[in-house]
Amino acid sequence: MSVKPLERLYGVTALPREVFLGRLFYLMKRPLYHLPLMRPRLFAPMVTTLKATPPDPWPGHAERGAEILQKTFRLADREVEDPTPLWSPRGVSSAWLTALHDFSWLRDLRAVGGDQARRRARDLTQSWIENHRTWSHLAWDPAVTGRRLANWLGQYEFFAASAEIEFRQSLIQSIEQQARHLAGALPAGYAGSALIGALKGLILAGTALPEGATCRNKGLEMLERELRRQILPDGGHIERCPGTLMGVLRDLIDIRAAASAAQAQTPPSIEAAIASMAPILRLCQHGDGKLALFNGTNEGDSLYIDLALQRCPGPKRPLMTAPESGFQRLQISRSVIIVDAGPPPPAAYDNEAHAGTLSFELSVGRERIIVNCGAQMGSLEWREAQRSTAAHSTLSLADRNSSEVLAGRGLGSRPRHVVCRRVEEEDAQLLEMSHDGYQSRFGMTHHRSLYLAPGGTDLRGEDRLESTTGTSKPLAFAIRFHLHPDIKTTMTQGGDTVLLNTRKAGGWRLLCRGATIDLEPSVYLGEPDQPRRSQQIVLSGKTGGGGATVKWAFRKEG
Repeated sequence: MSVKPLERLYGVTALPREVFLGRLFYLMKRPLYHLPLMRPRLFAPMVTTLKATPPDPWPGHAERGAEILQKTFRLADREVEDPTPLWSPRGVSSAWLTALHDFSWLRDLRAVGGDQARRRARDLTQSWIENHRTWSHLAWDPAVTGRRLANWLGQYEFFAASAEIEFRQSLIQSIEQQARHLAGALPAGYAGSALIGALKGLILAGTALPEGATCRNKGLEMLERELRRQILPDGGHIERCPGTLMGVLRDLIDIRAAASAAQAQTPPSIEAAIASMAPILRLCQHGDGKLALFNGTNEGDSLYIDLALQRCPGPKRPLMTAPESGFQRLQISRSVIIVDAGPPPPAAYDNEAHAGTLSFELSVGRERIIVNCGAQMGSLEWREAQRSTAAHSTLSLADRNSSEVLAGRGLGSRPRHVVCRRVEEEDAQLLEMSHDGYQSRFGMTHHRSLYLAPGGTDLRGEDRLESTTGTSKPLAFAIRFHLHPDIKTTMTQGGDTVLLNTRKAGGWRLLCRGATIDLEPSVYLGEPDQPRRSQQIVLSGKTGGGGATVKWAFRKEG
């Protein structure tokens, strides 16, 4: 989808001044990187070993590794057989190319194991080095370069430690060249998790290279500054995406592990960030151990999540309220409700943000019942649709998004005031929330209350549209409850009740007053690379002069 000129202008001018100037400066420097004098200087290939190599505890996918042995790459949004030319095949997305050039798939070859996988990793790495000795836009992009350095070093023991001297010399020489370029280019106008990922590569390279102290120190200095900006007081990440929170936590764990391998001290700021992020990551976990689907997140891999949490100090309990991050968790017995109760992330940190303010998800035990649609990472086909308010379990007004979704970019106009009040008493929990995302266009404020009764088998809600102008023309509204694909539904004969049948969590019944109930098709994008058909319950109606009020409840049968 093309980006409109006004949207492009807004996306640039809304950036924080430092990020805007950094991005402008990097764009101005890019043409100079083609000049010989601006290229990172090459050293004689004398070094054949590294000072230290970071451990990599994260498992790969042997199935995908076996496909790479057969010259098939399953990356981002598609599978490509024998890509030609290898490093820039035609017809693939930028997300696919990014995943190819960052070498994260080396972990999949390691999962296969054996000499064939090891040789394949060496051949592909040597091919990249020979084809990218000079700067090019995508291959040498700072974010891609940082990830590639981290992956080469993390898998060094697997594919390089036992290789011939010539290969090790070539590899270490390229690592040094890329690290020096990265040290000179960063922050390059990057912000958020992308910058932390790039800094991770710089720090790991500086830790591993015999003469890398300058790179390591510069990377750590910049990282400390970014942690103060990006990690919120409650431990959440500024992008408000549980998947991104998980990714940043993994990056910090890897940086700490690299320091330990090199017998170097981990900065206290990294240790503190790791300790503060774990409880809010647990807040975002459903009973199946996977993540809630907010702001570009899919379920993720519970094994990765558990491995990350095992490496975090402190209590093993989830936060229940994270006001700075804007997430709330209601939990009684086996019922868990996770709510987006905060404003969208600020400009420069909102590239993947969704218009899902006040949406929620419900799981019982290990079964998800009410969900958001989720996100297919790197998919151009789903990118804009999955970010819309209609793709979330919340209210939309006049078929408009509560935040303006800019094509290919972040958000335009958005809620400025999101209020959340939490009350707990007598084994019950209540959230009273509101946002003003429809205020400027329609003069309406959306209020939502969620009450989880004792026992956790009765969830009562109220959605209210309040006119602040006194009068307004009737506007259509829709309150959506997207259902997990495993949930089977039946509309009662009178059309005023929906029965929900789960596999293990029993039957549930939706009751509603103040709107018409319908069942409509939906799609579930929460499982990576696997869109699934599902259903959504839609409560629809029109506002009157003062707004509208809809009351509803999900109650367990029996």
